[in-house]
Amino acid sequence: MSSGRGRICCPSHPDAPLVDDCHAGDQICSECGLVVGDRVVDVGSEWRTFSNEAGNADPSRVGGAENTLLNGTNLTTMIGPSTSGGGTSFNETGGAVYKNRQTMSSSDRTLVNAFKEISNMADRINLPRTIVDRANLLFKSVHDGKNLKGHSTDASASACLYIACRQEGVPRTFKEICAVSKIGKKEIGRCFKLILKALETSVEIIKTSDFMPRFCSNLGLPAIVQRNASHIGGKAVELDVVPGRSPISVAAAAIYMASHASENKLTKKEIGDIAGVADVTIRQSYELMYPRAAELFPSDFKLIISQLPQR
Repeated sequence: MSSGRGRICCPSHPDAPLVDDCHAGDQICSECGLVVGDRVVDVGSEWRTFSNEAGNADPSRVGGAENTLLNGTNLTTMIGPSTSGGGTSFNETGGAVYKNRQTMSSSDRTLVNAFKEISNMADRINLPRTIVDRANLLFKSVHDGKNLKGHSTDASASACLYIACRQEGVPRTFKEICAVSKIGKKEIGRCFKLILKALETSVEIIKTSDFMPRFCSNLGLPAIVQRNASHIGGKAVELDVVPGRSPISVAAAAIYMASHASENKLTKKEIGDIAGVADVTIRQSYELMYPRAAELFPSDFKLIISQLPQR
C-alpha cells in the first residue's frame, strides 16, 4: 500500500521498515507481517544446481567468468544431447548433427594452463589474489612478446610468481617457490633474469626485515625475540658486518643469535629448515656477526656475551 507521498508502506505502521521476500516476490511489514507489495524481482539464483546428482543434466546457463587476459575471451559453444527423447541431435546413422565448437586457440590454452599453475602454486603457500593477478599479467606480457621461447610454461609461471611476490612487497625465496613448483632453482632463476630484461621492469631489493616476521612466526618465537632479530639483522647490514651475504642467510643468523640470547634457543638446523638455508651458510654469517654482537643488539637489551655460542 502506498502513502500520500508515493512510498509503499504499511497502513498500520507507516514508519516500519519493509522486508523483501525475494522468493515469494512480496514486501512484508516487519512489525505486523502484512504483505504491502508484490512483484519484487528475485535477485537470487534461477535454480539450484546438483550436477553431481543429476548426471550430465546441468541447468546452468552460463560458464565461468570471462578472463580479459585471454585473446578469445574463452568463449565456447557446446551442443548437448537431446532431452526431448526424439534424437534430434543425431542423424539416422547415429552421428552428431551439430559439432561442438571450441574457439580457444593454442595461445589461449597455454595462458589458461599457466594461470592454473600460478593459482595452484599460490594456494600452496597462501598467497593473496593480488599477487596471483600480477603474476598472471606478467606471464601474459611475456607470452605475447614471445620472450621466453625454449623455456617451459611451468618455469615461466614460477618466475612470474616470484617476481610478483617481490613487486607486491611480500617476497618469497627461490627455495619456497621451488617447493611448490615442478621446476628447479636454476631454471627459475634464468627465466627470472630474462623476464626482468624483456619487460624492462625491476623488483625491490630484498631486506632481512622482509623475511623476519614469517620465519619467526613459523619457528614459534615470541615477539621480543622477533624484535631483537630484526634489529640485529638490520644493524648487521647497516654496519657492513656481513658483506656479500644474502639477506636470507643474514636473517637466519640474526634469528640464531637472538634465540640464544633468550630462553627460546634454536639450532641452526631448525632455523635452516624454515629459512631454506644450509647450516654451514648460517654458521658463516653468524661467525662474522659474533665479534660485534654487542653493537648489533638493541641498546635497551642486557646482553650477556657468554650466553652466545661462538659458532
